Amino acid sequence: MAHIVTAPCISRRHADCVEVCPVDCFHLSESRDMLLIDPLECIDCGVCVAACPENGIFMEEEVPEQWQEYIAINASEAASLPVVTTREAGRRVEGS
Repeated sequence: MAHIVTAPCISRRHADCVEVCPVDCFHLSESRDMLLIDPLECIDCGVCVAACPENGIFMEEEVPEQWQEYIAINASEAASLPVVTTREAGRRVEGS
């Protein structure tokens, strides 16, 4: 099971999670104003969960009911988006 980025991370792209991730599974969705995780790249190490200041990353089977739609969003959209490998590349630019 992969980790899933959910609603608390919308418009809050601190990208701390990217810095601790040992693989390149985070992708930038400008249209959603958030980072997403490619479940095929995620190795389920869990380090991103503790690094997320918004508490918005969950194991797939632990995603709260109100954010279940993000399982499909991460799975269907992440792979087609640009990979983010640095905190600076994933951060939200103020005023945008």
